[in-house]
Amino acid sequence: MTPSAASSTDPSGPSRRSFLASTAVATAAVAGGMPLLAACGGSDSGDREGTTSGKAADKLLPAYVASTVANPDLPSKNGSAAGFTGKVDLATLKTSVPKKLGTGAPVKIMSPFWGSPPKAGCAYYTALDAAAGTKITWQNQDGNTYGEKLGAVLASSSIPDMVVVPSWELVGKIANAVTAKFMDLSPYLAGDKVKKYPNLAAIPSDAWRMGIFGGALRGIPMPAATASFIVPYYRKDIFDKKGYSVPKSPDEFLSWAKEATSAKAKVWACGDMSWTAFNIFGVRPSGALGWNIGDDGKLTYRSEQPEYLEALEWTRKLFDAGVVHPDDKARSGDVGNRFTAGQILVYNNDISHWYGKTSEQAVSNPDFVIDGMDIFGADGGDPKLWAAQPAGIWSMIRKGASKATIENALAAADFSAAPYGTKERMLVDYGVEGTHYTVKNGVPVKNDLGNSEVVNAWVMLAAPTAYFAHPDFPDVARKQVEWQQRMGAFMKKTSTFGMNIVEPTRYANLSSQFEQLELDYVRGNRKLSDVQAAISTWKSSGGDKLRDWYKQLIDKNGSGN
Repeated sequence: MTPSAASSTDPSGPSRRSFLASTAVATAAVAGGMPLLAACGGSDSGDREGTTSGKAADKLLPAYVASTVANPDLPSKNGSAAGFTGKVDLATLKTSVPKKLGTGAPVKIMSPFWGSPPKAGCAYYTALDAAAGTKITWQNQDGNTYGEKLGAVLASSSIPDMVVVPSWELVGKIANAVTAKFMDLSPYLAGDKVKKYPNLAAIPSDAWRMGIFGGALRGIPMPAATASFIVPYYRKDIFDKKGYSVPKSPDEFLSWAKEATSAKAKVWACGDMSWTAFNIFGVRPSGALGWNIGDDGKLTYRSEQPEYLEALEWTRKLFDAGVVHPDDKARSGDVGNRFTAGQILVYNNDISHWYGKTSEQAVSNPDFVIDGMDIFGADGGDPKLWAAQPAGIWSMIRKGASKATIENALAAADFSAAPYGTKERMLVDYGVEGTHYTVKNGVPVKNDLGNSEVVNAWVMLAAPTAYFAHPDFPDVARKQVEWQQRMGAFMKKTSTFGMNIVEPTRYANLSSQFEQLELDYVRGNRKLSDVQAAISTWKSSGGDKLRDWYKQLIDKNGSGN
């Protein structure tokens, strides 16, 4: 079955556009995302800027009823995903939706899609509709340009019944359209009402809280593990062969990198390690999560942290030392391919790559072993890591939808949120046995039809509590969970954790300069003084005023930590 894969704490990370490159990553939740929409007001006509939290949010939330259908082999700990390490036995799969909740009323759904979507009426869509009692017309849109399509649709008078909204698209007019165009689901889901949909009731409250937009519960969330960090992967097989020790400090990493690099042999130590550097030095994520009140009582943004410049300077040392692959410096080609080819020995990416690279290389390169380094601190001690948001993708129902449409959309979401170990999860993730897949030695294997039809559509509507499960490589699921558990032990929450926040539109592009500047600085194309000047400009051109706005928001709603 498909794992609920975690992703980066930094929205500039690889998960923004590529996280659905395969079905195995289809339930990845993007965390730590862009500023999000919610309101202090609590009514659709009120101020759409701000957030809703505390008691005002609690009364909007569905009652939490944990699922007991299937127990994980590795329970969640320290904000990690749960883990399942067993084989698949179709005869023992449980039922999480004993009664069809859909009535067959038609529902049009728009969702981002990566790859070529299957045709309407295909065997996969037909089987899901039959099982859930739904009649869905999918309006799948290219995930790489989804923001453009989403913005155009929300600006029009013709909105599909249900729309999937990822956090990274919630900027500018799209953010402000969410409250105006999507309905309050509280009359159907708040409190005990959610018990009609047991799989939705089993979604953690923190994830549901992230679904509050404009003072109302509008988003059905895809839960994420809060211990979601970019993983510094290394070629364990090559490390073992060469006798390399895994570095445990920034200085050790640089020293090892110089030893391991041989341009003559066309082997470089690593790719661009910027994402991991931010974690090593304790830099907070971008966006709303970047704000935090320190021990000194002062509210600062990530780029104001001294650690921000320290992380960039360390990354630049790697480039200056010539240990970063030339193509990474040029930002060309695929870093993952360089890693599997042995051209680089370390690269950083989201946690889904652990399984993706293992399965990809299993036949062609059986000696290949990928592992994840534990993130160390700037001084070689424990790291200071920052929790990701507990949800970052939602499905929403348009205002004005009929009661029948609403109930059938919720029925589809409840089916999609079925936990691992159930017939519903198996159907969503693999399709129909014999038609889309077969099970061999406890491992489900898709055929050509399964690979073309059973891809990222239904999984976007909702998801169960985050988990990893790879029946073909159970040890990878164990490693993923245990890595998150170890790293989660050092995790802290920023003052804006768990809040769905929209910044005033006048500040929408205030921090946009930093991403390109970071890329240029670490590659030696800009000076440290240029970064410092950009921080000063950020403050004077709105950063200080934005700080005052956040201060008022936190004073009113309370801190997330």
